[in-house]
Amino acid sequence: MLPLRITPVVSNPIDTSPVASPDEPHGLEALHLTTWYGQRMAIRDVNLGFRKGKITAIIGPSGCGKSTLIRCLNRMHDVTPGVRVAGKVLLDGEDIYAPGVDPVLVRRRVGMVFQRPNPFPMMSIFDNVAAGLRLNGVPAGKSLPDLVWEALDRVALWDEVKDKLRLPGTALSGGQQQRLCIARAIAIAPEALLLDEPTGALDPVATIKIEDLLRELKDDYTIVIVTHNMQQAARVSDVTAFMLAGADRIGSLVEVGPTPQIFTSPKDRRTEEYITGRFG
Repeated sequence: MLPLRITPVVSNPIDTSPVASPDEPHGLEALHLTTWYGQRMAIRDVNLGFRKGKITAIIGPSGCGKSTLIRCLNRMHDVTPGVRVAGKVLLDGEDIYAPGVDPVLVRRRVGMVFQRPNPFPMMSIFDNVAAGLRLNGVPAGKSLPDLVWEALDRVALWDEVKDKLRLPGTALSGGQQQRLCIARAIAIAPEALLLDEPTGALDPVATIKIEDLLRELKDDYTIVIVTHNMQQAARVSDVTAFMLAGADRIGSLVEVGPTPQIFTSPKDRRTEEYITGRFG
């Protein structure tokens, strides 16, 4: 496991919170997470744990802060001017926003896949997957071609591209490009995988392939998916979190629970109204 800090320091103790569960440890935890864009607060006081070996879906209407939250989980917002984050995000108990933590190391351990497939345009299929391995180093006892094969095979793409490895990644179909991006993310063996509307730009056949892939991957990762598609959340996730923005346009967490419970007997009236289509 890569340390988050460049130099060893004593990490803060884990904040005791209701989101913690001793029998089902969380790979990631957001604790009192609040985010601003300049002077505007976007999300407020979010407490949410993401379990290892589970897929957590974050649902809610547009503008409720779903994408803002998921980008906070691997410090993706560090590259956006004017964004400020308060609270904690714990990765295996260590706060990724603590002083001295290297955001580059955080992103190596928490991979990210975006809505639109974004293979590196000037790189071949092989080089797209190999890029992170070349940057981070190939583990002892492994070879670069073997690791590329493992990643492509894991996302069920190898048989489709094994004779096209030198073609540019952009030559693939949209669904294939998205699986290539997932292969690129998992090639460096992250602990968590974040997906922000990963099938939003794909056709139904490609969408089902991505959903099947996530089910196959979940045993090895903490997986978080933001989706506007409630049917997708019901199909693919183990846990569902519902977010909503109030009249002040600030997003907050309304309810979280096992996916069957959220979709059949939610505890909050607002969750029921959203799921039944009364708004959103």
